[in-house]
Amino acid sequence: MRAFVINKPGEASLIEIDKPSPAAGEVLLRVRLAGFCGSDLSTFRGKNPMVSYPRIPGHEIAGTIETAGASVPDEFRTGMDITVSPYTACGTCPSCRRGRANACRDNQTLGVQREGAITEYVAVPWTKVQRSSKLSIRELCLVEPLSVGFHAVSRGRVTADDTVAVLGCGAIGLGAVAASAFRGAKTIVVDIDRDKLELAGKAGAAHRIDSREEDLHERLQELTGADGPDVIIEAIGLPATFRAAVEEVAFTGRVVYIGYAKEPVSYETKFFVQKELDIMGSRNAMPEDFAEVIRMLEQGRFPVEQTISSVVPLAKAGEAMKAWSDNPPAFTKILVDLDGE
Repeated sequence: MRAFVINKPGEASLIEIDKPSPAAGEVLLRVRLAGFCGSDLSTFRGKNPMVSYPRIPGHEIAGTIETAGASVPDEFRTGMDITVSPYTACGTCPSCRRGRANACRDNQTLGVQREGAITEYVAVPWTKVQRSSKLSIRELCLVEPLSVGFHAVSRGRVTADDTVAVLGCGAIGLGAVAASAFRGAKTIVVDIDRDKLELAGKAGAAHRIDSREEDLHERLQELTGADGPDVIIEAIGLPATFRAAVEEVAFTGRVVYIGYAKEPVSYETKFFVQKELDIMGSRNAMPEDFAEVIRMLEQGRFPVEQTISSVVPLAKAGEAMKAWSDNPPAFTKILVDLDGE
């Protein structure tokens, strides 16, 4: 079968590899769509420290069950459309013992620490499969990236009583916007891209702030009665936005960081103490986050087609990755279509 591989930074190609067979407890999936993630872009650019080369990327998957191995429940039948949780868990590290397997110390995500799913077929444990008879293949392919934003909102303990500001409305930030709005919170989004801000409005943001044209502090004060947001979710990964989250959040508020800053961040630490803040990281997603995303998508509450910037055949995956690398703001989500390939 064919697979898309990043051979080394800046170089990708198609290769032939053996088609897998499902082991006991696994299902063999015919991959229909696979999304490019920011981690895949980092791999292509040589900036992902968790990756060795060559690497088959891809952990945002929508597929159809081809066959099932032994010990797979009968409910997972041939022809069923599904998505996949792409993470592993050791079961013994502190995170796993605390019931937070999404942050497993020894996690291996498809396409990052192990070979990914931009292949014609992939075998995965049936316990990692998530299904919905109501969702299209495109919707199923968006479940995993949206679940990362949903997990951040869960970490922030967001309720309908909260005002939430999401910094950044790329694919992950859009997930956080949608999750916050789905929980009934007053949701504010901040970015410098007008098109993405408009898209965030369709995902549920009640207020949009273009921080190039408006003073962020003044606008947030205006929208929150001079209190600041109860929760700020940082989904950009810049030192300036890492600091802004702590500076702008309300007293006794919650700050959730999804991404990494690419350089050290200096803080005015008095805010940590004076505001008595809860400052949290957010990594990957839990099964319940996947389930919440599926419920939201089943209600038609997300702009699926507007979020998908481009759908390309497997043969054009390398060109699409290079185009994204050359101009990241031009894309929100790229999907690789393996149907009919």
